[in-house]
Amino acid sequence: MKLYTFSGAPNPRRVTLFAAEKGIDLTLVEVDLRGGETRTPTFRTKNPSGKIPVLELEDGTCLAESVAICRYLEAQVPEPNLFGTTPLATAQIEAVHRQLELELFAHIGAAWVNGPIVAAAGLVKPIEAQRARGEALAHQFYDRLETTLSDQPYMAGERFTVADISALCLIEFAGALVKLAPKPELTAIAAWHGRITARPSVQAEKR
Repeated sequence: MKLYTFSGAPNPRRVTLFAAEKGIDLTLVEVDLRGGETRTPTFRTKNPSGKIPVLELEDGTCLAESVAICRYLEAQVPEPNLFGTTPLATAQIEAVHRQLELELFAHIGAAWVNGPIVAAAGLVKPIEAQRARGEALAHQFYDRLETTLSDQPYMAGERFTVADISALCLIEFAGALVKLAPKPELTAIAAWHGRITARPSVQAEKR
């Protein structure tokens, strides 16, 4: 299977870490995102939205959207389970995962899109009020995560799940490219980060 990706982008990284946790080998195909490759007619036959990641199966079928791809991989290789094994656990993990996407990723995205890197690329006209609002709301969410992780070791409870993969990718992207890392005094988040980055799937990225 081929994964169309771009180094440093959080959504393709979600898939590569998920696959690594499953022991699934993917052939990574680097896309020229800055050069506009995802907007070409050829790429849009793989994903009409013109976004990455895209997973291309052996028969040429293409799957878009990182969570959809991860669900496909989970169905193909059920263990170790990362989306939940019971109706209750599945719903609880899904709720946390959606909150991360809608209440953290959206705010990080607003700060990113309206920040200096995207502005310098001339992709959009930045709106300072939206950047500031996204930054403030992201920090509010970090405060909430600090409370959660003070009571439990992982995002969705007592075990590692897809929610931890997404949170890691989002938070590290925010710290590296948006200058929006959690504040140092949020020690429960820092401890969680240490647990996640110690996992073999994350350590393998450094090799």
